[in-house]
Amino acid sequence: MDKKIVLTGDRPTGKLHIGHYVGSLRNRVRMQNEGNYNMFVMIADLQALTDNAKNPEKVRKSILQIALDYLGVGLDPEKTTIYIQSQIPALSELDMYFMNLVTVSRLERNPTVKSEIQQKNFDRSIPAGFLTYPVSQTADIAAFKASLIPVGDDQEPMMEQAREIVRTFNTTYGDVLVEPEGVFPPKGQGRIPGIDGNAKMSKSLGNTIYLSDDEDTLREKIMSIYTDPDHIHVEDPGKIEGNVVFTYLDIFGKDLNKIQEMKDEYRHGGLGDVKIKNYLFDVINEELTPIRNRRAEYAKDPAAVYDMLEKGSEKANIVANKTLQEVKDAMGINYFKK
Repeated sequence: MDKKIVLTGDRPTGKLHIGHYVGSLRNRVRMQNEGNYNMFVMIADLQALTDNAKNPEKVRKSILQIALDYLGVGLDPEKTTIYIQSQIPALSELDMYFMNLVTVSRLERNPTVKSEIQQKNFDRSIPAGFLTYPVSQTADIAAFKASLIPVGDDQEPMMEQAREIVRTFNTTYGDVLVEPEGVFPPKGQGRIPGIDGNAKMSKSLGNTIYLSDDEDTLREKIMSIYTDPDHIHVEDPGKIEGNVVFTYLDIFGKDLNKIQEMKDEYRHGGLGDVKIKNYLFDVINEELTPIRNRRAEYAKDPAAVYDMLEKGSEKANIVANKTLQEVKDAMGINYFKK
């Protein structure tokens, strides 16, 4: 039986944090290690440049950091093709063909795009590349004929748009491309709040715990986590709902009985914030220590990491070019093909 093709990736705009880990990274590692999938993981530098075009150095420097995070969490270049988006020329050509299959009004209605435009305060000064990145994302997926796309639960509108473009292409030119499906994290774990209580952990909001944070930084961040503002004294009853410490414990904790006991005690009063934060530190530090250690080992030899990325990009190029030729054949624009 042929392995299903999986494609996913991240924009290189800084180091990855535990939100990325919960939302997608650990699911990628699980799928990789199951051995039932042909995995492609992309460092999406072209997408990052859609809103960082005047700061390309930020993107360039982040490529190594993203690659180190990938290797740290356990992505294995022997099992997974890790590559850089801009090094696959076929993607840009496919993007151009797909651009003609979608309208501007449809792109503007995409809920994810609308939300990010609002978040970045673009108003009507939207970079054209940013508005059209759902088309670019479709090219990324279609080039590898990926059928499964592990993404965060906020990416469903993007997946629907990709399916629409693929269906339009197949209807217009013939059944060449594969319609993708999103693979989402367990319900309620698609997005985790920031340490400040904000609904989203985000690099731009400065409320993150990075996979690469050392123990001292991790402890400092956990001790600053937003809890229940009315839980002033240890003996005061506290709220579990909306309490970021307990949200993180639900996601990372393994001793469910102990966590339930702590919740009960906190609700009735008698359990202080410092005690539960110390416990949370132990839980998250246990999860991040092997990631941090692997990452540090790879960071000792950046040249080897770039060599890995070059080899992955060469492998990805072969696959994408094959799809590009099939697309051009279907469209009838391989004018000089013998």
